[in-house]
Amino acid sequence: MKKALAFDIGGTKIYSTIIDENGKIIAEIDKFHTPKTIEEIKEVLTNQISRFEDEVDVIAISTAGDVNNENNAVIGATINLAKGYPTIKFQDLSKKKVFLENDANCAAWAEYKIGASKGTSVSVMLTLGTGVGGGIIINGKLLKGKSGAAGEMHFKMFTDKRRKCNCGSWDCFEVYASGPALKKDAEEALNNPNVTTYDVIDGVKNGDKKMTEIFERWQNDIIQGIIGLANLFDPDCFVLSGSMAQFVDIKKVEEIVNQDIITSPTSVRMASAGNYSGMIGAALLALGGGN
Repeated sequence: MKKALAFDIGGTKIYSTIIDENGKIIAEIDKFHTPKTIEEIKEVLTNQISRFEDEVDVIAISTAGDVNNENNAVIGATINLAKGYPTIKFQDLSKKKVFLENDANCAAWAEYKIGASKGTSVSVMLTLGTGVGGGIIINGKLLKGKSGAAGEMHFKMFTDKRRKCNCGSWDCFEVYASGPALKKDAEEALNNPNVTTYDVIDGVKNGDKKMTEIFERWQNDIIQGIIGLANLFDPDCFVLSGSMAQFVDIKKVEEIVNQDIITSPTSVRMASAGNYSGMIGAALLALGGGN
């Protein structure tokens, strides 16, 4: 059975393990803090590759940032990765083939192959966390776009420059549907810069009316984004993942979305491929389960 040495490179942590062609994790998962320089990042990768390279068929990397259509280079990094990250020549790190893909795309592929969207033709995955990631699968293929950057959730929610996004633009979906967005909603509603997302969630659990209103405002922004995406892609389902997805009322979101979309009904599902779906998706793609 073919195997991949898989990595998940994020702004704060790097994970690594061995995964087989069925998407099963078959080794211990190693975890590292993401270094601040590209040389240190390369050192972490090289050390892991030197340990396991002879045991696997391919190196599979799920990474933050945009990846080209040849799956061999990062073409745009997120701001929490080391300066110069796109200049890393990943193939030079191993004698085996090195395959790269955007982390949200990898997670979407894992859900499509072994998780919540298995058996569907068209699906949209939204990862709700510090930011908002997106992965879109159409007729069994990842939507990559002409350069590899498709699926970024930076479409406009408003036009009056309410909030500036990390991408440099204003009022993107990400700044209304992420974890920091919920905090911002609470700050604005309560005029309190010290309020946290945990305060809001705890308030909702305890029946606090004001906190519930704040939460519903945030959830409604997610709903409005999903409605737009549903009308564009007419998907079988949406899959929600990430640290903030657990708080979303899936049933309510699905009900409201289907009341307002002009396409045929869709479903909204919670991700089920697990916390390491990025590595699993990268491995499945690299081992021939991809486009």
